[in-house]
Amino acid sequence: MSQENVKMLQSGYDAFRRGDLPFIFNLFDPDIEFYQSQEVPWGGQYKGLDQVKEFFHKLTTTIESQVELDHFVDAGDRVVAVGHTRGKVRATGKAFNVPAVHVWTLKDGKAIRFEAYIDHPSMLQALQSQRS
Repeated sequence: MSQENVKMLQSGYDAFRRGDLPFIFNLFDPDIEFYQSQEVPWGGQYKGLDQVKEFFHKLTTTIESQVELDHFVDAGDRVVAVGHTRGKVRATGKAFNVPAVHVWTLKDGKAIRFEAYIDHPSMLQALQSQRS
């Protein structure tokens, strides 16, 4: 099943590039959990599709980003996506390019948990002029 998990996630990242959020939400279990450090404005813990939609709203209204993946680490029910997120801060136009690692947990063909780890100091520096 793990190669199928990688293919499913690749289709999700392709959908993110297209801005196709309904496609992405269809890949998630209704009880999905999202986590990203609270150091960033869209960070925190989110549970369930409604809260995950809130995460995406916060993310996409704060930054315009594209995730560029270097590779996937196929670990069965867990898949790790390694790459960068590049884009700009919407409020200021300031560009960023930060390393990112996404850890996905999957079950029965659906994503049940997502953890995002980015280079916070670099992202916070890009966001800094937004907060000033």
